[in-house]
Amino acid sequence: MKQLKVLVVDDEALARSRLRTLLGDCVAPTALVAAEAADAVQAMSAIQRDSFDVVLLDIRMPGMDGMALAQTLARLPQPPAVVFVTAHSEHALQAFEVEAMDYLTKPVRLERLQQALQKVERLAHAGRALQAKFPSETLLIQDRGRTERVPLAEVLYLKAELKYITVRTASRSYILDGSLSELEERHAGLFMRIHRNALIARRAVRALEKHFDPEEGEGWAVRLNGIDELLAVSRRQLSAVREAMGA
Repeated sequence: MKQLKVLVVDDEALARSRLRTLLGDCVAPTALVAAEAADAVQAMSAIQRDSFDVVLLDIRMPGMDGMALAQTLARLPQPPAVVFVTAHSEHALQAFEVEAMDYLTKPVRLERLQQALQKVERLAHAGRALQAKFPSETLLIQDRGRTERVPLAEVLYLKAELKYITVRTASRSYILDGSLSELEERHAGLFMRIHRNALIARRAVRALEKHFDPEEGEGWAVRLNGIDELLAVSRRQLSAVREAMGA
């Protein structure tokens, strides 16, 4: 069973310490406190540096409160599960409106914390099970608390940007947390690399044409069926693209 990576967010050091101790006693699943934060600014900084399975989040904090932070987290491409940990019971209804996984009141009991982590693990397990069931036909996209299967047959390109991958279909774009190299290896028959940061669907290539890039200068780009966007082809991949078009 996977160990859950946890971010603890509370403005009181003693409260963070107590949660760390309780998490150390948790089993099935076990949990690792990968980072702590005393406010929303520190929490967002930690999330930009690393990924977490769950955020244990206080509500009343200086600056942005826990509710506002939870709303911000929900808009991330791959949002972590949120479990509120607070001394105030009156926010429970609002907590579930922002799709919190659970709502714990202080002082937190080990049994309740364990139950909350089990909910997080069940959700994560359901996502992994779907990926195992549909490994080649679809991509699983986590979007604001819901899981969506995007058929690979609809994907026109995959482009790595910062920590995420843009998945583009003719109708819209999605954000996927993953490795472009792994996707290339797994779906080599469907996609080909045209640049260090991009894969395109072999079936979708409409044209290869001269293109001027402000950063890279004169070069080549591919035009795909279904979208107007041009995608740059690196010099290293140009001969492979020409060969694939002529095949």
